[in-house]
Amino acid sequence: MPDPARDLYSFLRSKDFVSSDADTDADEDDNEPQLRAVDDFGDPDHDADEDTASDDLSFGDEDLEPKLAQADENTLNRVDFGVIRLDDDGIVQFFNRYESELSGVDPEDALGQNFFNELAPCSNNRLFRGRFKDGVRKGEMDERFTYTYTYKMRPTLVEVRLYRDNDGQNWIFVQKR
Repeated sequence: MPDPARDLYSFLRSKDFVSSDADTDADEDDNEPQLRAVDDFGDPDHDADEDTASDDLSFGDEDLEPKLAQADENTLNRVDFGVIRLDDDGIVQFFNRYESELSGVDPEDALGQNFFNELAPCSNNRLFRGRFKDGVRKGEMDERFTYTYTYKMRPTLVEVRLYRDNDGQNWIFVQKR
C-alpha cells in the first residue's frame, strides 16, 4: 500500500508548495520528508506593493487623483467598494468585482452598456444622472450622496461618489451602507 505521507509530499512538491530542496533538509536518520511552505500559497505573480496601492485607495479619499492615476485594474478590483468608469455618455468602460457582487452583473456583461439606461435604470433621474451630466458639462465632478439602488435587487442603501479625474475620465464609486 502506498505511503499517504509520501503521496501528499509528492503532490505538494509537484504544485510548488514544497521546495524541491526539502529532501536535503531532512535528517539523515529520518526517512520522512520535511515539508516547508514555499510562499504561503500566495500568487507567484503577485507583487506585495500592489497591496499597498489598494490599501491606499479608499472611498472617501480627499487626494484621490494621484492614487487613482496609479491604480491598475487589479488594484481597482481589490478595493472594498464599487468602482465604475464611464465615458461622457454613461457607457461603462470598467466595472470592478465589488460592484459586480453588489449588483449581480458580471463585469464583462457591464462593459459597453449604458449605466443609467441599461444597468441601473433606477439611477436615471435628476438626483443621480442629473449630477453626472452637470459634472460632465462643467468638466469637473466630485459629488457625494446617499442613494438607494432598487433595480433587480431588493432596496440597497449606498453612498455614491461621482468623480471626474484630470484626464476627463468619469468614475462612480459605490459603498454599501
